[in-house]
Amino acid sequence: METKLNYFYTTIIILAVLILVGIISLSFGSVNLSPFQVINIIFSNDNTNESLNIIIKQIRLPRIILSFLVGAGLSMAGVVFQGVIRNPMVDPYIVGISAGAGTGVTLAIVLNLQFSFLFFNTLPLMAFIGSLITVYIVYNLAKTKNKVPVVTFLLAGVAVGFVLNALMSFLMVIGTRDLQKIIYWLLGSLSAASWHDIKLMLPYFLLGNFIIIFFLKDLNLILLGETHAQHLGVNVEKSKKYLIIGASFITASVVSVSGSIGFIGLIVPHIARLLVGPDHKKLYPTAAILGGIFLIISDDLARILLSPMEIPVGIITALTGGPYFIYLLRKTKKEIW
Repeated sequence: METKLNYFYTTIIILAVLILVGIISLSFGSVNLSPFQVINIIFSNDNTNESLNIIIKQIRLPRIILSFLVGAGLSMAGVVFQGVIRNPMVDPYIVGISAGAGTGVTLAIVLNLQFSFLFFNTLPLMAFIGSLITVYIVYNLAKTKNKVPVVTFLLAGVAVGFVLNALMSFLMVIGTRDLQKIIYWLLGSLSAASWHDIKLMLPYFLLGNFIIIFFLKDLNLILLGETHAQHLGVNVEKSKKYLIIGASFITASVVSVSGSIGFIGLIVPHIARLLVGPDHKKLYPTAAILGGIFLIISDDLARILLSPMEIPVGIITALTGGPYFIYLLRKTKKEIW
């Protein structure tokens, strides 16, 4: 009972922080507004000040919402990959999944494969295909006698990531007319966020979440040990494959609209674990909210640190996550080797 209450209070607090961060982020920019003005503009139908309505509802609000979705998506994918591989140093960026999604998007831009059908768009689809092919290659390169050693998986991810980055560089050379778009994906930025971007990625984002939520119970049992999970009736390999597919869908959806933003899926699951423990039914939504908060704040820093010039948010997250990854390596190197 006490554990449930602690989780309830923790959730209430981080949701309150999310709302506070969102309102503050909406308040400042080229035109600074008070939080009360922001709330009034969002919930009021008064269109007397059209310019302020455009600034809040068409420029800042979609950017804040997209920041939240991207941060949440990368964090949730990180939780899944860390759980499946059973190692805290795994995230979509490190094991090459983001690079695979980015390659898919780059290929779509260069070949001009950009069109929509119903609620689906080719950019997230190409990102998903790229991420799925990448995770398949990395997983099979690392697999040894039906097991996936952690170090081998990480090294395979890094190696495949290097190859994919080289492929993206080649595509940049032959697709010079689309160079600006491609650089946008590589650096990771939310500066061009719009309601269209949210509609673009949402079907894939929701589909990935639907798959993962269905297998969260299995993921908890897999953490106890694959043999133990099998004895409890879990088809371990099947569950792992579906979890990876779901995480790839989410990664692809966010990379297709934000570019390559690293290390969120590495840092945030650790913070969430400290707050709510290892139970994925609690960890998964908590990491999602914290990831959203983290990227909103990172994007705010990207906007204001060198104002009026804007830093790509991927640089901010890399500067934060890189040192943390080094810390994790130092902390766990005895276990690894």
